[in-house]
This record gives sequence, C-alpha cells and structure tokens, in this order.
Amino acid sequence: MARMFVISYPSGKLLPFRYTVFGFTAQKEGVVVISLHHVHIFASDLEASLEFYKKCFGATVVLDAELAGARNVFLRIGNGRLHVYDQPPKYSGRGSIHHFGIQTDDLDSAVANLQTHGVKFRKPVADQGIWRYVMVPAPDNILIELFEVDATQLPEQFRDYFELPTNPVIPSC
Repeated sequence: MARMFVISYPSGKLLPFRYTVFGFTAQKEGVVVISLHHVHIFASDLEASLEFYKKCFGATVVLDAELAGARNVFLRIGNGRLHVYDQPPKYSGRGSIHHFGIQTDDLDSAVANLQTHGVKFRKPVADQGIWRYVMVPAPDNILIELFEVDATQLPEQFRDYFELPTNPVIPSC
C-alpha cells in the first residue's frame, strides 16, 4: 500500500496524492501529512525588511527571538509564513533566501526514505526537544529544512502556527 500524502494549499483545500514524493514508500499505514511551512530569508536591514512586509503585505510578527545564533523574526502573511534572519545575504537576488521549510509528522521515516534514495545529509537530525529538524540539500543548491514539531509542548500562542492540516478530505474522483 502506498502512502497517502496531503498537500495543503493556502485556500485550506487538502488534496491527497498517491505517487512518490521525496522517494517516500509505504513504511506504515495511514496518512503522513506534509505541508510547506515557511521561507527563511536573509535581511541586510532587518527593520527595513520588516517594515516592507508589514506595510506592503500586512505581515504580523509572531516571534522575534535569538535562534541559531542570530535574531530571527517569524511573520505571518495571510495563511503563509516568512522567517527573516538579521544577517545580510551572502549574495544578492536569489542568494537572499536561506531555506524553505517542509513540516512533517514523521521525521524519522522521511529521513530514512530520503537516505534510501541517495540523499546525503551534512549533519544528523538536530533535536531541540519540541522541534526536530534536518537540513536537506536539494538540486540547484536549494536548502530545505525538513522538520517535526511536538505541538503539545508548545506554548498555546504558537500551536496554530505549527499546526498541520488535519482531517484530510479525500475527493471521490
């Protein structure tokens, strides 16, 4: 039996698909939920960047904290999320994006499947207690943060920020 993956779109519509994604194969029965969570960008002038996203796109600050050695600001823009590092980009243009995050409810299976398909990780899974992640090298030097969050351990005000889609709708077609 192949795994069912659920794609979450900003409209809130959930669409299942049954073919291989990141080389996932059946490891257990059930639905593994995967959702694009955020894009993380560098900012040479953090305050100017925050002002731009707030003014132009209605961004709201969810978290402003020191994480991974730098100030990070998590923004919500509509149903999407943007994370901003207080660090200048190494390169202009596309080099301003550090990584994008894909959230899963089964990080260990996701990593195992990536490894069976030849993905080489530079570092092992990092375990921060309520948050576990691994950085996945992708084509064209794209960096993906594949992560899992134990929402039951999060403070209440952050739970919906890391909420995965639930009760997937499976169309009859």
